[in-house]
Amino acid sequence: MSKKEYLKILNTIVEDEPTSAQNPTDRVLLIDGLNLFFRNFAVLNYLNSEGTHIGGLSGFLRSLGFLINQFKPTSVYIIFDGPGSTVNRKNLVSEYKESRDLIRVNWEVFDDKNDEDEAKFNQLVRLTHYLQCLPIKTISLEKAEADDIIAHLATTLDKEYNSKVIITSSDKDFLQLVNNNITVYRPIEKALYTPQTVFDKFGVLPENFIIYKTLIGDSSDKIKGVKGLGPKKIPKLFPELSLIPQSLDDILEKCENNYKDNIVYSRMLMDESNIQKYYKIMNLHNPMLKDSDKEYLEEQIKEPTNELRNKDFIDLYNRDGVGKVIRNVEFWLKNTFENLK
Repeated sequence: MSKKEYLKILNTIVEDEPTSAQNPTDRVLLIDGLNLFFRNFAVLNYLNSEGTHIGGLSGFLRSLGFLINQFKPTSVYIIFDGPGSTVNRKNLVSEYKESRDLIRVNWEVFDDKNDEDEAKFNQLVRLTHYLQCLPIKTISLEKAEADDIIAHLATTLDKEYNSKVIITSSDKDFLQLVNNNITVYRPIEKALYTPQTVFDKFGVLPENFIIYKTLIGDSSDKIKGVKGLGPKKIPKLFPELSLIPQSLDDILEKCENNYKDNIVYSRMLMDESNIQKYYKIMNLHNPMLKDSDKEYLEEQIKEPTNELRNKDFIDLYNRDGVGKVIRNVEFWLKNTFENLK
């Protein structure tokens, strides 16, 4: 996406400046908390005056300010994975996200993985203290992944409140939710995905992106794709994905009717049970949440946001030595958070 195209999309989203007359649900920013934290932790080797690594913490706060000033939301939700978040999907695919936590991301600052993990934990705990001082909503549910929580919030805000929703995450799974009200900002690309962007980038309708992703697979989540089927072959074998919304059953039926024409169709039929499982794992239109969790999230939309606690935030900020990253913190707090509801 060119800079000109990006600015055009951005201007469409933020064309109305927030005013006191706006509702909290008018324009909502949903942030994948761990995704944003780990990106900053990995790339920012910031140390405070005591020599303690604060890259994840300070980078997160700086990125949060950037996102709010960029998209001008009326409310902000930061969503984290809950304890045991991968249990439901591991019950379907045992290798789901296997070995992900074993990867070290920052070799320059830490002596070993234990040292790095301890820093991650300490900064995440400290981050929650900062977030409690801000007029935003922080959500985490036991045995629920952030993806599922964000998906349910986004679709509820879209369908019930006609909200403009901006999801911030580098996870491509969210692209299946994109429509005229829901956009996805991928910080790693600095790209904003609309229905047209998804089509231009992948050659499929956003409604069909879940099928595209199921067939391609996702190595980061240990989800295998169909052998012999890549991004260039999908439009040739399944051109309907670019034309009209399809179900996975539609695609499998096509394979059954044409399995003699191409070996990929045959492979898909032979691996149908796994394809069905992978589809279920990645399908955010049917998030893996209990009914009670969905009811809780819907109530959270109605709950008022906390007041901005400037003094408490600044006390933490001074104690942790974040000043080199966020300068003029009093102005930053007022300019960034005063319009949130």
